Amino acid sequence: MEKYRQRVWRLAFQILRDREEAWDVAQEAFVRAYQSLSTFRGQSAFYTWVFRIVVNLATDRQRQRGARARALGGEPVPEEQWERTLVDPGAGPEFVAARAEERELIRRALDSLPPNHRTIIMLSDIEGLTYREIAEVLRIPMGTVMSRLHNARKRLRALLGPLLGLALIVCLGVAPAVAWAQQVVPCSVRVLLQTRQAPSEPSAPATSGQISDPYMQKFQRQFPNRQYEQLDLIQARVPVGKGQRFPLPGGRQLEILPVDFRGPVPRVSFKILEKGTEEVSVTADMPPGKPLSIVGPRHGPGVLHLIIVCGD
Repeated sequence: MEKYRQRVWRLAFQILRDREEAWDVAQEAFVRAYQSLSTFRGQSAFYTWVFRIVVNLATDRQRQRGARARALGGEPVPEEQWERTLVDPGAGPEFVAARAEERELIRRALDSLPPNHRTIIMLSDIEGLTYREIAEVLRIPMGTVMSRLHNARKRLRALLGPLLGLALIVCLGVAPAVAWAQQVVPCSVRVLLQTRQAPSEPSAPATSGQISDPYMQKFQRQFPNRQYEQLDLIQARVPVGKGQRFPLPGGRQLEILPVDFRGPVPRVSFKILEKGTEEVSVTADMPPGKPLSIVGPRHGPGVLHLIIVCGD
């Protein structure tokens, strides 16, 4: 469990915003995880199982702390908040006033989010979990994850606009500002199984594995002789110049490498690999919200089909 210690503490800290309480929750989470190892059946990744314990413990602790604050009429300022209130001796009064105003706006915006929205932003945009992993941690449907995350981001963006990146730094509390200066490309990849369907065969009602959202229903109507089943959903934030690989069905991998930006539009390289051997390679400009379709190699009774959208 040592390899997860820092991530567990960071998640607890993001919820509680208190270092000592976060360490307490992290230690308790590891104790509970160790005591419950016999119940872990490997149906999800180990860290998502541990994260679920952390979120539950930290949320309970936060609720208890809120009750104490209401009873006592206030709450101490955490140690890590102190230096945020100190004045930079090299900064002018106008700069100090502007920064204080920004932080107050961010604090109010973050506080205005429901706890479940704030938690889901932390899991996605700070911890980098996929939709499927977040669903496992929070024990909610993947569709709920997608809608809740979209609504939370939309609300923060409406409240903060260009201050959104700074808001995530404040929310994280421990990340250096330079990390957020690195350009990243958010990518969402639907991994579909494409199979043939007879033209006269009526489309079956959508099941849990089939596509039921409006976009994919439109996609299905455009290609009535094909049947699509969603196998996975990959969500990632990939830094420019730093490729990342994600598992695909059949032991394959998807490599995503943002090459550069052309104005606001990223140029991204996508590769499907099998045992390190390149099977499919596509490089394309990815305007935000515009889908890219990649028909990949054979898999089972059909072929893999990737629908990729970049941008928040």
